[in-house]
Amino acid sequence: MKLLQKLLAHFLLALMLTPIEGMSASEGDYEKNSKIKFALFSAAWGENTSDKLRIVAFNQSSSTVVLKSLDFINLPEESEKITLFFDLKILPQKYAEAEIHLSDLLNGDGCVNRSIEQNWKLAEISNYTLNPSVRNLIIEDTNSFRIHQCIRNVNVFLRDPANGKTTGYDEWVLYHFESRVDD
Repeated sequence: MKLLQKLLAHFLLALMLTPIEGMSASEGDYEKNSKIKFALFSAAWGENTSDKLRIVAFNQSSSTVVLKSLDFINLPEESEKITLFFDLKILPQKYAEAEIHLSDLLNGDGCVNRSIEQNWKLAEISNYTLNPSVRNLIIEDTNSFRIHQCIRNVNVFLRDPANGKTTGYDEWVLYHFESRVDD
């Protein structure tokens, strides 16, 4: 199961990095402004395991970056946040991955809280959208499967190893939930 999740995350990340025909200008601008693409997942979500949190990241830039941390902003109290520390070095145009301790990323957002209360299972958190047509390729029996997403604000902090300078920028992530129709 863990190997399947890892392969699925790599597959989805690669597919999401491929430009989608008909993408609007605002979506294209967002894609250009985001220096890295990443997906977070854990087998512990929806299971009773002690698995860690995994990140798979792709550096879209032409220089090496170090993903220092992600701040998950709690709304409406923007001063409250959950910080994940990585210190993950990502070479230009390459993937990198790491495991860290599992943090509670399910609190601090109304949509996420409601989704959990309604028995949705968190599949992954990423800073790219999952195109439903791509999902249909992965989930063959879509009549028995539902997909739901919540948006949350994050601050991304990257360090340039060439000069040691850390910079941050704001963006959003999507919580990708799944559920069987009969659940």
